[in-house]
Amino acid sequence: MTLSDLGRRICILGPSNSGKSTLAEAIARKCGLHAIHLDQLHHLPRTDWRPRPQKEFVALHDEAILGDAWVIDGNYSVCMPQRIRRATGIILLDTSAPLSLFRYLARCLSGHARVGALEGGRDRVTWNMLHHIVVVTPGNRKRYAEIFRRIALPKIRLASVGAIDGFYRQSSLERQATARSGR
Repeated sequence: MTLSDLGRRICILGPSNSGKSTLAEAIARKCGLHAIHLDQLHHLPRTDWRPRPQKEFVALHDEAILGDAWVIDGNYSVCMPQRIRRATGIILLDTSAPLSLFRYLARCLSGHARVGALEGGRDRVTWNMLHHIVVVTPGNRKRYAEIFRRIALPKIRLASVGAIDGFYRQSSLERQATARSGR
């Protein structure tokens, strides 16, 4: 399975800090798709990652997936069914909790702008996020794997850093060093 097999509406699923947003931006640039970062829709800009009311988030999500050409990163189970119904292909980043933890700490401590960041927000180490990565992520990985297994769309599972790097090379994708401005 190759990137071109996934069509023009691609969902990227996977645990927190697995590289979904970076991959979405790389695919968007390569394929001329609109990159949609669900974290930016779910959280209010210029806040400390404060969530929008659920109805507002779902409305923004549902409007975003009406387009004909997009790549969307994020999970958010509340609106996953309609997203998958509109998708033409799926990528699962099935990375481990230790890797997610390492990437989270590196992201927060580096101070660098990142792809998919919340406008006006800042990445910092919090107990809630540490708990999410260490305790919640392992169960989520199993859930995402089961969802991925049941989906009857073209799909690609990338289960290691090496597999992700190989996909970038095979697809002639380039990682961007800094984040684009929030949408």
